[in-house]
Amino acid sequence: MKFALGPLQYYWSRIAVLQFYESACEWPVNLVYLGETVCSRRHELRLEDWLEVADMLVQAGKTPILSTQVLLESGRDMTTLRKVTEHGRYLVEANDMGAVRRMQGRDFVAGPFLNLYNAPALELIASQGAVRWVMPLEMGRAGLAQLQQDRPRGLETEVFAFGRLPLAFSARCFTARNRNLPKDNCQYVCMDHPDGLLLETREGQGFLTINGIQTQSAWVYTLLHELRDLESLGVDVIRLSPQSRGMGEVLRLYRDVADGRQASTVAHEQLLELLPSSACNGFWHGRPGLDMVSPVSERF
Repeated sequence: MKFALGPLQYYWSRIAVLQFYESACEWPVNLVYLGETVCSRRHELRLEDWLEVADMLVQAGKTPILSTQVLLESGRDMTTLRKVTEHGRYLVEANDMGAVRRMQGRDFVAGPFLNLYNAPALELIASQGAVRWVMPLEMGRAGLAQLQQDRPRGLETEVFAFGRLPLAFSARCFTARNRNLPKDNCQYVCMDHPDGLLLETREGQGFLTINGIQTQSAWVYTLLHELRDLESLGVDVIRLSPQSRGMGEVLRLYRDVADGRQASTVAHEQLLELLPSSACNGFWHGRPGLDMVSPVSERF
């Protein structure tokens, strides 16, 4: 079972991004997704910069994949999409059907936002050239187990197993709105929130996380307890989404549990100290997403 570092969802400074991926060269991860998937106004790094990062990761023994933007809103976004899908050097993760169309006839990864919920959808995406699909983020174990039985031969499966869950994308920028700024003059305030801006209820409970045009879960999704189960289901790749602090330690905890060097219950307690908010795993168990089901209460 391989480990993948998902695409960066937040807006960090150029120096912070480059330092992050330099550190990733030493982390126990096999695949690294690169590129801007959220907002085209985030331009600290251009495609040429991402390709240089990819080259650096190759030298470190990692496999880079270039991710496309989820919500395309302008001609400039389309131009960027064409450049990403035509560069030809690295595998591409397609995050909308326009990207899938542009990748026809070439291998690609079907991203988690393509609404692949049944066997005919997997057959279709495989026929277009997909070599791996990423399970929709709110799908639970029961749904995945069925699709693992029905998936086309040769199509790998990847599961999002760590990070705040991207729940929705909008044409509006909520982070700019929070500062009473228009989207076209947002002053890049996303950079002030390296792990997103937590939205709380009047009672002070975490509700959602605002990340520009993206809405995320308030809590951090973790399937650390379920790594053995994921392996038994035939999952090929485990995806962890970047956070601003302690990402290397998070990856090492996942790797230790997967390799049997540490019990998941012990590793989970260490993981909680590294998170920007509480942990959850409800979707995996067919329950409300903010629930955290412990292995004891679930199995006995």
